[in-house]
Order: sequence, then structure tokens, then C-alpha cells
Amino acid sequence: MSKASLRGGFLAAALFLAALPSRAGIFDDDEARRRIELIKQELAQQGKDNEVRIARLEDLIRNIGVVELVRQLEQANAEIARLRGQLEVLANENQQIQKRQRDFYLDLDSRLKPLEGGAKPPAAGDASSTPPPGPTASVAPAAPPRPPTREEQARELKAYDVASNLFRRNDFTSAINEFKNFLRDYPQSQLAPNAQYWIGISYANLKDSRNAMSAQEQVLSKYPQSAKAPDALLAIAAIQAEQGDPASARNTLEDIIARFPSSDAAGKARTRLTQLRR
Repeated sequence: MSKASLRGGFLAAALFLAALPSRAGIFDDDEARRRIELIKQELAQQGKDNEVRIARLEDLIRNIGVVELVRQLEQANAEIARLRGQLEVLANENQQIQKRQRDFYLDLDSRLKPLEGGAKPPAAGDASSTPPPGPTASVAPAAPPRPPTREEQARELKAYDVASNLFRRNDFTSAINEFKNFLRDYPQSQLAPNAQYWIGISYANLKDSRNAMSAQEQVLSKYPQSAKAPDALLAIAAIQAEQGDPASARNTLEDIIARFPSSDAAGKARTRLTQLRR
């Protein structure tokens, strides 16, 4: 082989070897591009699949009606809150009504007693005339007053109820007139102390402190042993406090506790004393 041929062979081999890395690089770029394209296709397909899944979930939510249920629950909660507010208002009004009518319930027992066992006749007075003298003469006791009939008792209770119903309707002026008529027509009634007491309370509701005080003082002077006596003192203490005389109010409350320690008025008096001392 000639030197020229050897040189040509070496040159060709060198060129071949130099071209090998270049071709490998070209092949690597193509493979990378192919893989990137495949990944893009996979991501695109996954995005489409996710959109389909989301659409299915939205359809499912709409079918279940979750949004509507939430809206209905919010409406129900709002209605419950409104009803609770109304209940609180009604409860407060009920307390005020019960406070006003509590004494009327106590009156019921005293009104039923005459119907159940008959009114107790007043004690017989002394004889008004002197019998003619003689060895056999004796002093005959005066006959006791005739007890009222059932018809008379019914009229008495009806007259009291008329006045009581006017008070319950807050028609205090008319109630005062009817209670006064009751006292005029039935001065010996067992309900007379009650009527006098409610006259005073009616005046107090009309902001007439002078007549309210006078009416309660008549309860104490005319019916000192009645069940309404401690209540009358309690009403007087309230008037004194409203007139800016807390010292007199305290004295009256202490008087209730001392004179009627087991009465309901005494319990109220203790509470009000605590309030006055604050």
C-alpha cells in the first residue's frame, strides 16, 4: 500500500470519529423533544379528565340540593331567632300580668268562703231596751243579724267582680268608682278590706299619690287585722320611696317585718330594704 493510500485511510477514519459525537447529540435532542411532547399530551389529557370530574361533582351537588338546604337552614335559624325574641317579650309581659293579678287570685278564696260555709254573722250587740221591772224579768239578748241569702251573696260577688274587671282592663277611674260603690252597698263584706286596698292601688296607677296614700291608710285604720293590712303598708312604703322619702319608706318596711313577719309582704319588704340600702 502506498503512503498516499495510508494517509487517505487515516484521514477518513479521523473524520468518522469526529462525526460520531455530533450525531449522538442530535439523537439525544430528538428523544428529549419526544418525551416532552408525550408529557404535554399526558397533562392535557389529565386536565380534560379533571374538568369532566368537576362537572360530574357539580351535577351531583345540584342533584342533592345542598345549596338549597343551606338556604333553608339559614331561613330556619332566622325564624327561630325571631320567635325567641317574641317569647322573651311575651315572658316579660306575662310576668307583669302575673304580678298585677296575683292578689286577685288570693281574693278568690275569700270570695268563695261565704258561698261554701256562709258568712260569719257579726257579734250581737247589747240590748237596746230595758225590760219592764218584775221579779221574773230577764234581759233578752238582741237577735243576731240575719245572714245574707245566696242571692244576696251572689249580688255582692258580682258587684266586686265588676270593679275587679275594670281594674284588670286598666280602667282605674271606673274601678275606683265601682269599688267605692261596693263599700257603700256592702260595708260589712269580708271583701271590704280588699276593695279599699284596690282603690289605693288604682289611685297609684293614676299617679295620684295623695289619694293613694289616704286609701291605704284607711285600710289600716278600718281593717287593721285584715290580710290586706301588710299589703297596704307595702303600698305606702312604695309611695314614700317614689316621693323621695327613703327614710320613711325604710321605717314602713321595717314595720311590716315586725308586725307581719310571716306574710308575703314581709318577704317583699326584706327585698326592698336591701335595695334601699344599696
